[in-house]
Amino acid sequence: MTDLEKHVNQPGRAKLVKKVREKINELGITYIYYQFISVTGRVVGKGIPADHWERTAEKGFQLVYGATANLFLDRHNNYIGYGPEAMELVGIPDPETFVQLPWDKRVGTEPEMMWLTKNEDGTPTGKGFSKPFCYHIDQFESLRPVFMKVIEYSKAMGLDMIQGDHEDAPGQLELNWTYDNVLRNADRLSTYRQICAQVAREHNLIACFMTKPFMGVSASGCHTNMSLWKGGKVSVNKLGNKKLPGVEEVFSYVSGGTNTFMPDTKDMQLPGKIGLQSIAGIMKHLPALTALGSSTVNSYRRLWDQGFWAPVYADWGYQNRTCGLRVSAPGRFEYRSVDSMHNPYLLGAALLKACDEGITKKMKPAKPESRNIYEAQKAGKDVKKLPLSLGEALDRLAEDEVIKSAMPDEMYKVFHWYKNHEWERFLGATTQWDLDPSLDCLP
Repeated sequence: MTDLEKHVNQPGRAKLVKKVREKINELGITYIYYQFISVTGRVVGKGIPADHWERTAEKGFQLVYGATANLFLDRHNNYIGYGPEAMELVGIPDPETFVQLPWDKRVGTEPEMMWLTKNEDGTPTGKGFSKPFCYHIDQFESLRPVFMKVIEYSKAMGLDMIQGDHEDAPGQLELNWTYDNVLRNADRLSTYRQICAQVAREHNLIACFMTKPFMGVSASGCHTNMSLWKGGKVSVNKLGNKKLPGVEEVFSYVSGGTNTFMPDTKDMQLPGKIGLQSIAGIMKHLPALTALGSSTVNSYRRLWDQGFWAPVYADWGYQNRTCGLRVSAPGRFEYRSVDSMHNPYLLGAALLKACDEGITKKMKPAKPESRNIYEAQKAGKDVKKLPLSLGEALDRLAEDEVIKSAMPDEMYKVFHWYKNHEWERFLGATTQWDLDPSLDCLP
């Protein structure tokens, strides 16, 4: 039996396939989007009439393997990852992820993003809908029709929205949902991005997840709060839906259990032994992790435009936002070297690999830094910087076998090919920055 056949015939899957058919009939769904995440985090896939659900659940759907790299060409006109000679990709749907789109009846994480305006012809104005005032209720209120629609759609698709605020860039909001395991959280971030795109269409706006569209104000980060738990119980949260518009697994959250990061000494700030070992693992691999958390050329504008709390140094501390990692509350820490454009599946897998090495090897981190990192440097502390360009980050990733192992088989090859092409294309491009000081220059 092939791996594909084993997956399709795994215990309990036939029951889930049947549950999806019941939901299809109950909700009157006629068309289904089958989607997966490319190596860059883009949502790709196919649409298939709901009449063919059982066949698709068993046989899958085919598409060009190069879709895993968005079917993009590199600067030498070669398809990234896989060319036309490659075998077809077979996508097998996960029935436990089925949910109805709330805006079309036919069918953690702290994600910052910006709502930008359009001209009458649909082109971007280059301006945010609201002013860059952090936590400003009036600016938050100006976007109420937008974020309330996001919350409405989110609740219909399994996201338990818990809080939100206006951040300190034009049109910038942060809306949060309840934490969960790594895979479900990655699913929900991908869903959230699609929800924002739909709400933007309805309000004639641009849902901008670009990391740094404006200089001189904050960029859009996506800080990832982490903890490791034992035990716990998975339960369904209907989120106010009388009838679930999807399978129960979409609305499932884990709660309870034992948080292994909780302090186990008299120092209530200091994480427990497993937490400290995990921190040590992540600190060792911060340079390589940066390539996954800050995965575009534009990501590094966030690091170079200093003064807006973006992490530049490879250090950790308590509630210290000048570090790449901070203990944000007892029992959890916040990985900060990550922005709104990252692929949450790749970063989540890589963070787990780093934690695993720290725990397995019983690694110990350096002492936490309580000072502003810039003041600590003035006092003589030697602190290494994180990679400050995509090219440098890719080099650090290429040297790190542990983080590369989070992208098995050919995934790392495709990721490196795609991102190295992006970096080379940037190096080979003439930009407005080149023209402004030099176009009429007499050397």
